[in-house]
Parts: sequence; structure tokens; C-alpha cells
Amino acid sequence: MQIYFSPEFLKEDAQVLNIVDDKNNAVGYMAFLMQEKKMYVYGQLEEEGVFQDFKDLVKPYLDGLSKIKPDLEVYSYLAVGGKKVEIDTESDSNG
Repeated sequence: MQIYFSPEFLKEDAQVLNIVDDKNNAVGYMAFLMQEKKMYVYGQLEEEGVFQDFKDLVKPYLDGLSKIKPDLEVYSYLAVGGKKVEIDTESDSNG
């Protein structure tokens, strides 16, 4: 199953993205909040079978957001099927 981001809410310092499958069914979400030198990332995906696809979708997106402000500290909690996902970003990350 292919998964994609579908923007729900976009502002300069906050984003909410639905994660949809190839039939446009919502299968999860991601939220980004930025405050000065910190970025908080939260996300949940229900299907364990797309674990690697989720990581492959999220990592370049986080790396891109981190390039906007290179000194950002990234705090994240991402889960697939209730299991925490660790994603290393190009910048230093916590969480």
C-alpha cells in the first residue's frame, strides 16, 4: 500500500497532515509545531504493514523542515500500529 501526505492545516509554525492510502482513505496523521528553536512532531499510523513506507515518507520531510532552521531541536513521537518509530534526522534530534 502506498501512503501520501494530505495537508489538512498549514501555517508557518504549525502543520497537520493526514496520511492517506492510494484510495484516499485516512490511515494516520502527523502534526508539526515550531516554537523558536524547537520543533515538535507527533504522528500515528494505524497499519504496521507500511512501517518502512512511513519512515521513507517522513524522514525527507523532517529533514526538509530542519533545513529551514538549521539550529532547530527536533522532539518527536511517531508510532505505527502503536509501536514507536525512531527516525534520525540530518540535524541533532531528541525524543
